[in-house]
Amino acid sequence: MSRSSEAAAMKRKRPDSSTQGLVDAELVVLNVVKSKKNLGVWVADVKKEANIAPALVDKCLTSLVKKNLIKKVPTIQNKAKKHYMAVEYEPSEELTGGAWYSEGKLDKEFITVLRETCLKVIGMMKVATVEGIHDFLKKRKVVECCTSQQVGEILNSMVLDDAIIEVKSTGLGEYHSIPIGSVCYRIAVGDISGPKTIGPMASIPCGACPRISVCTPDGIISPKTCVYYTKWLNIEF
Repeated sequence: MSRSSEAAAMKRKRPDSSTQGLVDAELVVLNVVKSKKNLGVWVADVKKEANIAPALVDKCLTSLVKKNLIKKVPTIQNKAKKHYMAVEYEPSEELTGGAWYSEGKLDKEFITVLRETCLKVIGMMKVATVEGIHDFLKKRKVVECCTSQQVGEILNSMVLDDAIIEVKSTGLGEYHSIPIGSVCYRIAVGDISGPKTIGPMASIPCGACPRISVCTPDGIISPKTCVYYTKWLNIEF
């Protein structure tokens, strides 16, 4: 074997410098955490998959955090449970709730402001698309840090609440500036300056939640793990 071949072989066998000095148990725990990528993993699941003594898993997790190989991350489902993730990943929106959450709490004030603002913009424009509303808000800086996706999610929740209706452009009359077939929105009924009524979906947390489209019975975002839904169920009507 030539010297260059030997050098290449040695390079391939060289262990990852970040894991040098780790004991076998730490490597097992680290691999379990890394395998979950940006979804992270709960301590109980690490203990189940690592198949080593629970007390040893706890020690390994503490050691790996100190060595800056893994980190604790907050989750919107259960703040009391310890959730870990490899340092090279950023938590997914399923864990953090994305832009709708602030410090792990649903930003109800931001959602309310955005809903009311979108309703007023549609009232002024008579008929509007997601892009049209987003451009309006962006140019006039009515709502800071608002994305087109957020506007779309808010509009979908408003459709469910019967505050607005979803229609498709005909390209005629009020729709003349909107391409035929494009999805757009109109005020459902009445004058937006008149008295507001609360729709059936608004009476439960789901009506105002912009993550409802990704909420499933057994998913990470689920009625089973939603603290707001649980509190609503315990309200006496």
